[in-house]
Amino acid sequence: MKIQSLLQLFEVLPEEERIITDVLRQIISEGLPLYCREKISYNVPFFYGNKGICIIWPASIPRGGIKQGVLLGFWYGNRLKDEDNYLSHGSNKQIFYRIFMQAEDIDEAAIVKLLKEASKLDASWRKQYKK
Repeated sequence: MKIQSLLQLFEVLPEEERIITDVLRQIISEGLPLYCREKISYNVPFFYGNKGICIIWPASIPRGGIKQGVLLGFWYGNRLKDEDNYLSHGSNKQIFYRIFMQAEDIDEAAIVKLLKEASKLDASWRKQYKK
């Protein structure tokens, strides 16, 4: 199955995953700079600026590596300070993540803090490319 839009994605997700995904999308959309965009990639919401920033992967979508909940992964999590140790490192050396089982588990302040850090990192890559 190839998901082309958010509407298609929301149609296939169980209710709790749909709610968590929607809440995370709202936080991310409001927390990233205006030049950043969202697209469906790998059948899930993917946010990028100059490079990939983060991805939301519900367990119902194959190849995400999780059995339940919704994963919020930061593409360059290995470069974030994450002073609050909010993200898990798992076996991936680059993508650090957090898995949410219910919408009430989402700590908006912690995610916004990580988004600011990730945005600053993403903005630094633009300068490198312009040289």
